[in-house]
Amino acid sequence: MKIYFKTFGCRSNLYDTQVMISNLKDQIIVKNEDEADIIVINSCTVTNKADREVRSYARKYTNAGKKVIFTGCGVKHIGRDLFDKGLVHGVFAHSYKEDIHSILTSKNRIFLQKEKVSKHVDSTLLPKVVGKVRAFIKIQEGCNFACSYCIIPSVRGNARSFQEKHILDQIKILSQNNISEVILTGTNIGSYGIDTNTHIADLIKKIHDIDGIKRIRLGSLEPSQIDDKFLEILNLDKLERHLHIALQHTSPSMLKIMNRKNTFNNDLKLFESIASKGFSLGTDYIIGHNGETTDIFNEAINNLMQLPLTHIHPFIYSPRTGTKSYFNKDNLEVIRGDISKERLRQINNIIKSKNKIFRENNQENKLKVLIEGQKDIVISNNEKVTYLSSLDQYFNKVLLPLSNKDDILKGKWAIVNKYDIYDDFNLALDYRLIS
Repeated sequence: MKIYFKTFGCRSNLYDTQVMISNLKDQIIVKNEDEADIIVINSCTVTNKADREVRSYARKYTNAGKKVIFTGCGVKHIGRDLFDKGLVHGVFAHSYKEDIHSILTSKNRIFLQKEKVSKHVDSTLLPKVVGKVRAFIKIQEGCNFACSYCIIPSVRGNARSFQEKHILDQIKILSQNNISEVILTGTNIGSYGIDTNTHIADLIKKIHDIDGIKRIRLGSLEPSQIDDKFLEILNLDKLERHLHIALQHTSPSMLKIMNRKNTFNNDLKLFESIASKGFSLGTDYIIGHNGETTDIFNEAINNLMQLPLTHIHPFIYSPRTGTKSYFNKDNLEVIRGDISKERLRQINNIIKSKNKIFRENNQENKLKVLIEGQKDIVISNNEKVTYLSSLDQYFNKVLLPLSNKDDILKGKWAIVNKYDIYDDFNLALDYRLIS
């Protein structure tokens, strides 16, 4: 059988797809839907729009005669409907993904919506990550927060940690297969260890000691979970000089409406402390949530300007069925789409400017980059030029001159000694490869 995996959503889903691929036996992975006998959809359900996109995709390829199998976060909310309407051949919940071979080879339609075990974590060790120079490493599953806009805790379950030995064994295997950068991911990685009496800082120290690993990147952290023990590891050489800390908003009023655990005053102190150690800082930010009045948004902008932010992942609020925000029982003001789009533009421009200032202020620093591959860029005179694309220790894009047309430098590390700064990237003028 020829199998195509279609992954929607976050890094955790990308990792889950790799787990499924590793548990195949005699199936062949193909690169596009047209070649496939079976299409496995690993779904996202973070918004109603995500559900609509998945439903449309399933309908399209079922109508095209493909056998479509449905899994991921959308199973709980739309799995039964898709199955009953014949839009998918089979449905299975997260905790069955390691049984993918028997599911794909079953002669009958399969519906496995209920989780196998409420505290399930995967046992699969990935032998390799095909075509990638870095690897996502899931360290935990689930979330104990109750943010008013978020559906994820209800589909991923409560926070639970992977065993430390499993994580370290996984990274050791991948380091022996040419992976030198790892990204720790999960639903809420700051909760790692709360159920096993361990701590993410201790885990990072042990990863730091693994031969072959040159950089450790972290997924999104919650500010309320960053404690003194975590702050003590910020001087580790292999830890990326960038943290992504999910604030979601900068107005105290909005944070209360969203039922967030963080407060702006504490966030400001935390960010200033980490930035003083030479870190760049990113965040998630929700725009246009119910109740974001003009006064509240203006307050948020003033507060945002105070934060030493360099990166942002902003998105316009999309009501999610089943969440507290969706029901809006407090009759909060609903923000028009055009207003939200203008606010999004304003916030993007602020952080873009902050990022460039950060790079200008740190231009004397040498950049350590991992080369990902080639990218075509138009810099001047509308002339398209091919460069090597990479990310530095501050999570900024760096382009390197390409001396030949092959891809032999993919996965190599380099030190950039001198570079020019552009709006969206740095352009290396001088670099040397390192082992």
